[in-house]
Parts: sequence; C-alpha cells; structure tokens
Amino acid sequence: MFSSIKRLLIGRPLKSHELGEQKLNKTKALAILSSDALSSVAYGPEQILIVLFTISSAAFWYSIPIAVGILILLTALILSYRQIIYAYPHGGGAYVVSKSNLGENAGLIAGGSLLVDYILTVAVSVSSGTDAITSAFPALHGYNVEIAITFVIFITILNLRGVTESASVLSYPVYLFVLALFILIAVGIYKIVTGGVSPQLHTPIGTPVAGISLFILLRAFASGSSALTGVEAISNAIPNFKDPAPKNAAKTLMAMGALLAILFSGIVFLAYYYGISPSEKVTVVSQIAEDTFGRNFIYFFIQGTTALILVLAANTGYSAFPLLAVNLAKDKFIPRMFLIRGDRLGYSNGIIILGIASILLIIAFHATTEHLIPLYAIGVFLPFTLSQSGMMVKWLREKPKGWVPKFIANTTGAAISFTVTFIFLITKFSQVWPILIFLPIIVYLFHRIRKHYKAVGDQLSLKTCESPVTIKGNVMIVPVAGMTHVVENTLNYVKSLSPDQIIAVYVAFDREAEKQFEEKWKTWQPDVRLVTLYSYYRSIINPLRKFVDIVEHKASEGNYRVTVVIPQFIPKKGWHNFLHNQSSLLIRTFLLYRRNVVVATVPYHLKK
Repeated sequence: MFSSIKRLLIGRPLKSHELGEQKLNKTKALAILSSDALSSVAYGPEQILIVLFTISSAAFWYSIPIAVGILILLTALILSYRQIIYAYPHGGGAYVVSKSNLGENAGLIAGGSLLVDYILTVAVSVSSGTDAITSAFPALHGYNVEIAITFVIFITILNLRGVTESASVLSYPVYLFVLALFILIAVGIYKIVTGGVSPQLHTPIGTPVAGISLFILLRAFASGSSALTGVEAISNAIPNFKDPAPKNAAKTLMAMGALLAILFSGIVFLAYYYGISPSEKVTVVSQIAEDTFGRNFIYFFIQGTTALILVLAANTGYSAFPLLAVNLAKDKFIPRMFLIRGDRLGYSNGIIILGIASILLIIAFHATTEHLIPLYAIGVFLPFTLSQSGMMVKWLREKPKGWVPKFIANTTGAAISFTVTFIFLITKFSQVWPILIFLPIIVYLFHRIRKHYKAVGDQLSLKTCESPVTIKGNVMIVPVAGMTHVVENTLNYVKSLSPDQIIAVYVAFDREAEKQFEEKWKTWQPDVRLVTLYSYYRSIINPLRKFVDIVEHKASEGNYRVTVVIPQFIPKKGWHNFLHNQSSLLIRTFLLYRRNVVVATVPYHLKK
C-alpha cells in the first residue's frame, strides 16, 4: 500500500544512469533558481519607501539614488558569483569559497547561515504568498497556516518527483510574472512619456528634505537590499545544470541579474513617479498596477502572478538546500543521509528535511513571518560578505592574469555587503539577535558531528593497532515467554549452531506460575537448561538485563561470547503489530547497547 501511494505521488524510480536526463537547461534553471530573487521585486522597492516614509513622502525621491546603489551592489554580486562558478564548478557557493580561502569556521558560518536561510526562504515565501491569496479572499484568512502547509507539501512532493519535473511545472508561473511586470513597466513608462501621469505627483529629484540623515538613507538602502536575496542560489546548484555546467550556470546567473535589475529599477521608478506611498493593506506593486490599468483583467493578472511567484519562490530553497547539504555532508559536518539520492535521483532526504523544518516554522509563527524577513536578509548578506572576502583573498594569493578588476569587484561587493549586514544588526537588532546565538550553536554542532565521524572512522579502520579478541566459544541465552512454536523454532535454530551452552530464561510475575512453567519445561525441553527469574515489579527488561550482565561477566573471563537469541513472531499483516506488546523489540533495544553481547532475532512468520 505504501509503495503504491509513493509511486502515485513521486513516480517510478529512475535508474542511476538516467541522472543526465535530470539535469536542467538554462531556461528551466533560470525559472526555478531565480524565483526567490525575482519575487523580491514585489517587496524590495516597498521596503525602501517604508523607511523613507518615516521622514515624509517628500523624501521618496531618495529611492532613485538608493536604487542605483543597490544596482551597483547587484552588479558586484553577479560578477563575483560568476567568478565563483568558474573557480568552484562543483557548487557549494559561499560555503566552499569561505572554507577554501578564509578557513573552516568562516565556511561553516556561511554554510550554516545559508542552510537556515533556505528554511526561512520556504517559510517566508509561502507565508507571503498565502497572505496575498487570503487578502483577495478574506474568508480564508483564518486558514493561513493550513493553506501555507498545503503549499509546502505540494512543492515538497513536486521536488521529490525530480528536478526536471518540478522545473517543467514551476517555470510557467515565473515567466508569467516576468511578462506581467514587463507589461506593467512598459505601459507605465509609456504613460509617463505621453503625459498620462501628472508630474505633480512626486517631489523633484534634489528637493531638500528636513530630517533626512545618512543613517536613514543607509537604513533604506539595507532594507531595499532584501531584493537581492536568492542571488547566490545558482552558484550552489551548479551540479543541477546540463554540461557544460559552469558555462550554463554563468549564463543563467547573468540573465537573472539582468532581469532583476530591469524589474527592480522599473518598479522603483514607477513608484517614485506615481508618488506611491506604502500601505499596510495594498502593496506598492498593486497600487502601481491599479494606477496604470485600473481594476481590469491586466491588474488581476499582475496580482495573481505576483502571489504565485511569492509562493513558488520557496522552490529556490528546494533547489539549493539539498546541494549545499551535500557539500557539508561530504566534509562530514552534517549527517551522511544528505548524500543519498532518492528514487527520482534527487537528494530526497534534504528535500524532506527542508519541508518538515519549514512547516514547523510556519506553525510556530502562525504563517505571519514578517518579523523574520530581517533575519532572512541578514542570513544572506553574511554569506555574501564572506564569499566576497574569500574571493579577495583568493586573488591576492594566486594573482592570476587579469586579477585586478576581479579583486576590485569583490572588494566593492564585500564592503557594501558588510555595510548592509552591519546596518541590519544595528537597526533591526531586536529582530536579528537570534543569529548571534544560533550561528555559534550550529558551528559547534558541525564540529561535534565531524568529530564523531572521525572517531568512528579511526575505530573501524583496519590500519589501527587494536588487536582482535579471540573468541573460544559461545553461550546462547534465549528469552522465552511460553512454550510455543515461536520458541520451538528458535531453540531448533540455536541447537543447529552447536553452541557451548544454551540457557533459556523465563521471567515470572507469579510464584505458582513459575513452578508450573519449570515442571512443564522439563518434559518439553529436557536437554535445554532453564533459568527462571522472578520479577517483583512486573518488569521483563530489568531482571533479564541483570542476568545477561552476570553471564557476560563470567563468560568474558574465559574469552567466551554471549549471544542473546530473541524469538519473534511476524504477523501476516503489518497493522497486526499494534495488537501485540512487542516485547522482543524492547528486549533487543535494551540489549543492543551492552558492549560484549551479541543480539540476534529469529523470526517466525504467521500464516493467518
């Protein structure tokens, strides 16, 4: 039944040699890896206006030079990540760059920040899209959490079906959103050029504004820079591209940068020229669309595609999180389970963990994650800063031909990214302080996991000097709950192994029942020694564990090994297991941790 449901949801398993068919071309990669960055156009310009509005609407003209500064940062980031793609073609992005050039801890800070940030990407994107939907249909507002969880489950299943299949489905809404905004910007500019928009709606550029300060401008710049989240995703996901992967990834990155620059600039300019003021109830994009088209089909088309891409921006996390996890797992900083490919050749464990973590975050914050956006943004700009700094060190150390322009680009990016990170820490400290706690904890856990893997490797390696223990014989203990075919089957198996000694152990709760069992046993299995243990507190585990410890202590003195052989019957149907006590499972669980005790199970399959 489970296999049938799995096949229905995920599809047939793919053979390993079909991996090449699961690679992305540039068109599909641009859609699924750029959705986070492109969707931020819907709220990035608004973040600038929200800060400037604290002074007055007359300060809105500052959004133009602020947007220019953000475009400079975008250019530096795009050029830098293009260099990273060619320098580190196996993916990993900021984690690999920082680890290679700035040291292990810097790499772990970048990697840990991005892992958490991709979880936030999913939770914030889905919650934002859900808000857009429930704003259009207020009757659904009470079901925000349920709707958001449904979206996460849908996107998770879609990604479990494979990269190409999810890209085929999700690319259409992304390109529809791009088309909608291009139409909005083109028509808006046309109306401005033809005099359809009054120049009295905005304050002329250069108008003096009382109360404006460098701090306010820097804060607006930092807030608007949230539009750049997701720029790093392509450098993390290079292995998902068709060959030549680095070249295709670099072209996709440049296309994403160009689209993001055009859309961001267009929305900022229209918002300024139209004199749009930020509102809690209506987004800036919605106001621009209404002023341009009125409330007609085009308006609702723009709003619909905007809501859709906000939800689908979560897919960037699903594309980048598993591949970043693979790089960390290869270096043994997180569990090896993240290295395993699923039935559809995707890293399904990473996809599932991301989905579960996002759902927990949505539940914890009731799908209202606005106060997580600063944490989400700083989680990106910290790796931005580290990756840019890492590339600076790389160029200074290697000094290849033509390294100076690259160094200048990275220095510019590092300086601006650090400034944005610092501004977020200062101005949004009440919202971003958790990063100062969870990042050290994450880095500590990374080191503990790697230490464990190293210890395991040292102990398992044949190169170690540890001499093997010589085993002279075997003492077999068989816990019995009665005289049944299950016990008989186990005893026959144990006898076939010809051990040095067989001890059957019965735990009794009643003295009279203990005597009766001993008498029947002598008749049924006279050649097998029986030991009965009386349990004062009706526990099977404790008396049995103490007895095994005593036998093991005596046996180890003569280099004998103790093996506990547990009889277990297997019901014909899986759900029948819930009708039984599962004592054998409990015994096995407790005894597995006894250092010198071997635990084995002999199954007896029921036919009815």
